[in-house]
Amino acid sequence: MDRVFLKVGRERSVERRHPWIFSGAVERVEGAPDVGGTVAVCDSKGCLLGYGSLSPASQIRVRMLSFGEDATVPDSECVKRLVAESIARRVGQGGVSPLCEPWRGVRLVHGESDGLPGVVADSYGGWCVVQLASAGAERWKAEIASALMDAGAKGVYNRSDVDSRRREGLPDAADGTVGVLAGGEPPELIEIREGEIRCLVDVRRGHKTGFYLDQREARAQVGAFAAGREVLNCFSYTGGFGLACAAGGAKCVENLDLSKPALELAERNFGLLDGGRRQVSFTCADVFKQLRLYRDQGRQFDMIVLDPPKFADTKAQLMRAARGYKDINLLAMKLLRKGGVLATFSCSGAMSPEFFETVCREAAWDAHRDFQIVAHTQQAADHPVALSFPEGAYLKGLILRSR
Repeated sequence: MDRVFLKVGRERSVERRHPWIFSGAVERVEGAPDVGGTVAVCDSKGCLLGYGSLSPASQIRVRMLSFGEDATVPDSECVKRLVAESIARRVGQGGVSPLCEPWRGVRLVHGESDGLPGVVADSYGGWCVVQLASAGAERWKAEIASALMDAGAKGVYNRSDVDSRRREGLPDAADGTVGVLAGGEPPELIEIREGEIRCLVDVRRGHKTGFYLDQREARAQVGAFAAGREVLNCFSYTGGFGLACAAGGAKCVENLDLSKPALELAERNFGLLDGGRRQVSFTCADVFKQLRLYRDQGRQFDMIVLDPPKFADTKAQLMRAARGYKDINLLAMKLLRKGGVLATFSCSGAMSPEFFETVCREAAWDAHRDFQIVAHTQQAADHPVALSFPEGAYLKGLILRSR
């Protein structure tokens, strides 16, 4: 088998079962492995550390699939087993598979934390949507799709139109990374439910795999603070947090987003709420510009939700991202009435929860406002974080109450 040898002293992270080996840790490669091909990873003395998938164009040169000197060589059956085990960990009460629950949206495979680097698989009522963001994930896509079908999926749809593939030297959306991988063609819109909230998901054109499943638990936490409040839901996408606030008894909800198609789907989602239409509005505008306009107009709200897209992909972009987060939180804080609630989030993996809290603290100082932290939020339980892979904890949030 082709082998990758590490530099002296660079084996420690692999021995601690961290799945990433960076290019700077590699001494040499023996053989001619294919892109995404399996390689044996050895320390500088040639001792076996495990097996992984090679990404020759990526800074993350190898992503580990098995560890130790007695590690199993990954093959088709191994990959299928890893997918099946990941799904089994999501089985609900009564032993019901998430693929058998018609209204459930759930993450079935969460990349490195489920032992499958670069692989994301979400189920929307049994329709699976995958994103394959690494060379190894692309190499094993047929096996991944087959395992999902074996587990009961109605169909597997590929949404590997992600920017990270460029860093892997992989084909982008123009080269067939979007479309049916197995089974049937998914419906135009798929309905999922979270409590009394009903959402229509567009798996073909929506963000990520169609919906932000990782904010499921945070939506419930935020909704619990919404009763009687006038809510501004920024970066609203298809309405998630706004729907949770309406279900929680909000007086009115304004959804603010730059995407007109997202707002149109949000309007349909609000129409599905039990009890009929609440007092709700939809504003298509740049959030930063609109918040400044509301500031200049003297507008005030009882509750503001900030759930922006990722501002930083890498640590090199972190300080620029911090300025963006500070700016948007400062604007929101100035629009809150006394006693108001700000729910603010960051999905930038390069930003730690501690640093995000510092950014919000500095925004509060500049706004001359006092806030209490009443809750910390994180990604939902079906987006687990492997103890050996802290990078998997990408989503963090604060629920702040103005004093």
